[in-house]
Amino acid sequence: MASSLNKPELLRQDGKRLDGRDFDELRPLKITANVIKNANGSAYTEWGNNKVLAAVYGPKEVVPKHLSDPSKAVIKCRYAMAPFSSLSDHGRSGPNRRATEISKVTREVFENVVLTKEFPDTAIEISIEILQSDGGTRAAGITTAAVALANAGIPMKDLVYAVSAGKIKDNIVLDLNMIEDNYSDADMPVAIAPRNNNILLLQMDGGLTKAQINSSLDKVINAGKIISKIQRQALLDVYKID
Repeated sequence: MASSLNKPELLRQDGKRLDGRDFDELRPLKITANVIKNANGSAYTEWGNNKVLAAVYGPKEVVPKHLSDPSKAVIKCRYAMAPFSSLSDHGRSGPNRRATEISKVTREVFENVVLTKEFPDTAIEISIEILQSDGGTRAAGITTAAVALANAGIPMKDLVYAVSAGKIKDNIVLDLNMIEDNYSDADMPVAIAPRNNNILLLQMDGGLTKAQINSSLDKVINAGKIISKIQRQALLDVYKID
């Protein structure tokens, strides 16, 4: 987010957002599963102008061996932005602080849903590559990785999804794009296990009141019904018989 100086107007005169969406409207979302033959599971997502690829490898031998856990599988996660993914320079020099932080929180999300005790002394590796970026890439990465894990046959308690909510002036909005992310008054990415609506990730940049947080979560959970349906359909399409 930026200061009020030179801050662009994020709402049109008709009250809609710059891209024409209503406050609670998702960007167009398309997910395709099983797109990489050499991975155990994979998925590709186009979410607005975001393009995200996720691949899962494992369960497999842990390297180096001393990192293995005899009681469960070790989950490893790598989030990275391709150098050509955006006009910003944060994707140009390989792993950076932001990518390391997103890799960590993504790993923690899946440690809460993957049945790791089924695969002791092994590793499950999740690789997320942002091919094109337009805001909300950590949420898109988590949503895509969940489909890739399911495509790999990794048993999980739930099929996780993620999406952001935020505040523009006094309006709570859903699924912020890059300009909204950069200049909104608040941005809050959330990951949810939809079976019981358990919150697995909640981060915030900016400030929201308790009422605004509750309103944001309501929008996230309502949008999750759409996202979850698209995730499940992507997996069903893999086994579709013409």
